[in-house]
Amino acid sequence: MSMTLNENLLLVIALAPLAGSLIAGLFGWKIGRKASHRVTILSVMISFVLSCVVLLDVMQGASFNATIYEWMTVGPLKMEIGFLVDSLTAMMMVIVTFVSLMVHIYTIGYMADEKVGYERFFSYISLFTFSMLMLVMSNNFLQLFFGWEAVGLVSYLLIGFYFTRPTAIYANMKAFIVNRVGDFGFLLGIGLLLAFAGSLNYGDVFAHRTELAAMTFPGTDWGLLTVACICLFIGAMGKSAQFPLHVWLPDSMEGPTPISALIHAATMVTAGIFMVTRISPLFELSDTALSFVTVIGAITALFMGFLGVVQNDIKRVVAYSTLSQLGYMTVALGVSAYPVAVFHLATHAFFKALLFLGAGSVIIGMHHDQDMRNMGGLRKYMPITWITSLIGSLALIGTPFFAGFYSKDSIIDAVKASHIAGSGFAYFAVVASVFVTALYSFRMYFMVFHGKERFRGPKHPESPMAIEAAAHAHDSHGHDSHDSHDAHGHDDHGHGHAHVPHETPWVITLPLILLAIPSVIIGAIAIGPMLFGDFFAHGVVFDKVIAIGDNHPALHEMAEEFHGWFAMGLHSVSGLPVWLALAGVVVSWFLYWKRTDLPGVIKQRFLPIYNLLDNKYYLDKINDAVFAKGAVAIGRGLWKEGDVAVIDGIVNGLAKFVGWFAGVIRFLQSGYIYHYAFAMIIGMLGLLTLFVTLGGK
Repeated sequence: MSMTLNENLLLVIALAPLAGSLIAGLFGWKIGRKASHRVTILSVMISFVLSCVVLLDVMQGASFNATIYEWMTVGPLKMEIGFLVDSLTAMMMVIVTFVSLMVHIYTIGYMADEKVGYERFFSYISLFTFSMLMLVMSNNFLQLFFGWEAVGLVSYLLIGFYFTRPTAIYANMKAFIVNRVGDFGFLLGIGLLLAFAGSLNYGDVFAHRTELAAMTFPGTDWGLLTVACICLFIGAMGKSAQFPLHVWLPDSMEGPTPISALIHAATMVTAGIFMVTRISPLFELSDTALSFVTVIGAITALFMGFLGVVQNDIKRVVAYSTLSQLGYMTVALGVSAYPVAVFHLATHAFFKALLFLGAGSVIIGMHHDQDMRNMGGLRKYMPITWITSLIGSLALIGTPFFAGFYSKDSIIDAVKASHIAGSGFAYFAVVASVFVTALYSFRMYFMVFHGKERFRGPKHPESPMAIEAAAHAHDSHGHDSHDSHDAHGHDDHGHGHAHVPHETPWVITLPLILLAIPSVIIGAIAIGPMLFGDFFAHGVVFDKVIAIGDNHPALHEMAEEFHGWFAMGLHSVSGLPVWLALAGVVVSWFLYWKRTDLPGVIKQRFLPIYNLLDNKYYLDKINDAVFAKGAVAIGRGLWKEGDVAVIDGIVNGLAKFVGWFAGVIRFLQSGYIYHYAFAMIIGMLGLLTLFVTLGGK
């Protein structure tokens, strides 16, 4: 076989979702709902199948790195569109297209009752898939930035899909503004590399990496590469929701559940993890940048997990688990265990998409009630959703032999073996997070699927639907009002009277089953080649796909102790993480199934801590005060000082000058011939005087 992948094949993979998006978006009103979802599903299926073909070819040694289209040349700088496909890219292509395909199929059932926007929604999620593919397939920073901004734009549209809801508009604006803060740093990092390396191409920049490492930032004694890498990572902090730029992600739950799965599983939030991994040759030359990454990831992993313990919205619990798991991946990046970070990215994509789609299935079965305090005992009513959600939860907490176990345990081992500054705190954070993750995950599981059937009586008095029902118990005609949180336009069926949950249609349960399978087996299959094999051994623009310096020996030490996936699972029984996870499950079982009265007592006993967690460390208020009000203040300042004072001042000043000049000239237009003749004579004399004077010289 050829060692170079077919360019046309790669173009089809990238452009097929774009074609489906355009057809559904522009002609959906004409071709109808069924045709719209069929064409978008077909386009993503084509991308997925061809991505699998590419991955198999790459595993046989094939690769691709070339310019597809030269957009602009400015002096020596070339702005190009190109593809870089190696094992890292091929793996990301398969994950993105597979999860997207499952979300597309799931959406048919989830959005079935949408009166408007059905075709628009399918157009958006296909466009999101295209944007993510362009990001992961890029071979230069310009295209990376295009994909980076494109996924941000489409996520803004998707989070605010229900644009008549004030909460959705607030959420998408929050996501947009917070990501702009991160993107400002990202753009600065790209600008520094361009200014000093003279190119936007990955290969060219990597070729100058030792020279960049020897430079200092102008006017300081800071390392240039350190500053550039930290700036780039600030971009990743926004996109991958790292502390303190994480505040947008929980509020993104205002979008429909399929979007939560798409954004939180394998696409947008993992873009930052992919980016740092792709440019690992640069990060490897700056221990300061790596320590910064490690500490930020550790804070996110531990403290965002605490917030999941006090959430009652089923989607928000899963959202905070995403934040915590992204912290795990970031810690792995910081200790130079890039393959481990990508490995956890891959396993997390499957079980987190499964948990989000499972949550959506529960929401549908509960007639669009998202409050876990109104659930309980759903196991016998929703057996497929129950068993797949259990599988996802077991994978999330790192149960031996499930996918998440292999990647999470590897991260903990890598951090333990690292000697980089901040790794001690990071080790404590990731180990403690094991207990916290098990606590909030099985708190959700027991509250939803076991215990008393709380949906048969009145809603929990603090739940959003109960508050809405109390405020609007009867409309002017005496009928039950519709719940404001019911985006699908259904009657709530739950304003104080009984309703029976039901299992969801096959278009929803089929993706759950298909995602549950890799959530169990993919870890055991992939750990050998990805961490200790040659999966990342052959690079295209660098000698290896992922750079691992000799001064960060974590993976080398882990490789010496690895004796296969089965032995790793057995050996884990003697390790601390497994027992911490088991302790978290037992505590959840006791508090949220056996003694459900105790959580209320504990809440009152530790009310200040509860209030701190319930208010999310008050970071929302801080961000509103700093970023939101700051953005408003800057905008108002630019309007008053820039627009009104400068621009309007210049425009109005010119207008006044022209008026004044016209007023002066008007007096010369008297209409008398002798005035004009006199003016001509004076002008002639003036010209003659000028010519005589110049001629004399």
